[in-house]
Amino acid sequence: MQSTDYKLRLKDSVVGLQFLFVAFGALVLVPILTGLDPNVALFTAGLGTLLFQFINRKAVPPIFLASSFAFIAPIIYGVKTWGIAGTMSGLVAAGFFYVFLSFLVRVKGSAFLEKILPPVVVGPVIMTIGLILSPVAVNMAMGKTGDGAVQLVAMPTALSISFSALVVTLLVTLLGKGVFRLLPILCGIIAGYLVALVFGVISFDSVANAAWLSMPNFTYPQFNLEAIIYILPIAIAPAVEHIGDMLAISNVTKKNYLIEPGLKNTLLGDGLATSTAALFGGPPNTTYSEVTGAVTITKAFNPAIMTWAAIFAIVLAFVGKLGGFLATIPVPVMGGILLLLFGIIASIGIETLIKQKVDLADPRNMIIVSMILVFAIGGMTFNFGSVAFSGIGLGAIIGIFLNFILPKSRHFDGY
Repeated sequence: MQSTDYKLRLKDSVVGLQFLFVAFGALVLVPILTGLDPNVALFTAGLGTLLFQFINRKAVPPIFLASSFAFIAPIIYGVKTWGIAGTMSGLVAAGFFYVFLSFLVRVKGSAFLEKILPPVVVGPVIMTIGLILSPVAVNMAMGKTGDGAVQLVAMPTALSISFSALVVTLLVTLLGKGVFRLLPILCGIIAGYLVALVFGVISFDSVANAAWLSMPNFTYPQFNLEAIIYILPIAIAPAVEHIGDMLAISNVTKKNYLIEPGLKNTLLGDGLATSTAALFGGPPNTTYSEVTGAVTITKAFNPAIMTWAAIFAIVLAFVGKLGGFLATIPVPVMGGILLLLFGIIASIGIETLIKQKVDLADPRNMIIVSMILVFAIGGMTFNFGSVAFSGIGLGAIIGIFLNFILPKSRHFDGY
């Protein structure tokens, strides 16, 4: 009996390591793109997953929590504007926003979320997340810093590298089979990295200087009201995405996790995992669709497998050479991947409007969508004392406000 239990645990640990591999490319991509520490992201992904499991221990979904793509653009802006410590205070607040939503669901029911965050608001907010910093992707793909101020790699070389990463990512996304279908980003990074090696633009000094074992570069939050006000409304989109992820894993396992442990508990777990990640200087956590895809293929529904994936992530976080190696990935490789990612995020916003059948011929819907897009992308800024509202956050606030005050159009049901 003990031998059987040991074999089962060994099998679970191996499958857990495989699931971490599936998540790895996206997990470390977010900190690399945003200037955070990849080793910290590994640590906080593992810690966040364990915290989520503890909160939902009565009926734990087999999911893995890690770096959220929805926050890439705001973190890039935040790090440039307020530094990592200031940005982290905004991300702590974003996690508390999830917690607040979980208590609303606990008191009012999940239908209440649809009233304050209807598709006509959520869709265009998601679109602005992808579009507002798309120039950063273009600059990086051309071998420049994100703001375009400094040319880091000669443009012809940079374009060769970035488009190699982009094309391979596209091909694997469209044609990949089995496990490769789950790893398009990782395949694209590897392809771009190999081309960069051929061009001789990679320096391995960071690997040589890194210790084998070292403490991740934890950064603790520093209260910044502007960062909090900027980032807080952005949490709307991934909070809604969380509901979709819970539906997806419910369909895969044939268990309704919206009932048990319930959205009130899964949102709470996600929110606390996000705030906890930010306390250490890590990116916000979210449920990973890649891992849900792997669960679908392997039929590995045991939540203990995700516990092993989390433990392996925490252990790898203390391998200094790993962080040193990830630091060698050149800017054009990341730029090539971002060209696709930012576009995909914007497309998800469009898909939200289409799937929920938001009628843009309805003047009310048209006004809400157009105002969100123009206010967020156009650079509108409202100053209240020393606090400025702009970008994605301002767009989200405008959308929610208009949805509450605008009367329904006479000849349209609308949202």
